[in-house]
Amino acid sequence: MSSLDREPARQESYKPGGGLTHVTADGNARMVDVSAKPSVRRTATARGFIELESNTVQLVRENGLKKGDVLSVAKLAGIMGAKQTAGLIPLCHQVEIEFVDVQLTLEETGISIRAEARCTDKTGIEMEALTAVAVAALTVYDMCKAVDKSMRIGAIELVKKTKERLP
Repeated sequence: MSSLDREPARQESYKPGGGLTHVTADGNARMVDVSAKPSVRRTATARGFIELESNTVQLVRENGLKKGDVLSVAKLAGIMGAKQTAGLIPLCHQVEIEFVDVQLTLEETGISIRAEARCTDKTGIEMEALTAVAVAALTVYDMCKAVDKSMRIGAIELVKKTKERLP
């Protein structure tokens, strides 16, 4: 009997002390089985920051960049990025996104980015919120790179996640 003929043994998640759920006890990557979990209302909020030179901030404020309205384009890119998360992150589940909002705020030293995402599903939506922030920041970088060689994308982090059981 070849190894292809045998049914694979069920592999439990390696979770010493609540550890990694996407790794089997023998160290292999795997997608978590969420089939038995109930659908729950979930939200996630993430944030990040991209540092810009002061003249770049002014160009963004005045909508003076050749590529167009940086804040509007980055907002749309962040929303679109959230919708593509499962295709970008190998072990991420496809969730039914019900809402994504991306806010970009022009500050003295750059642009702060905040994303909120919501779903009712069996697994969380934090990866979508984080992806929205990352893609928005990368879009700002792309749109400003011709005029600013010192841009820096800062800490992208999850700041809040919630889940609410359905009746």
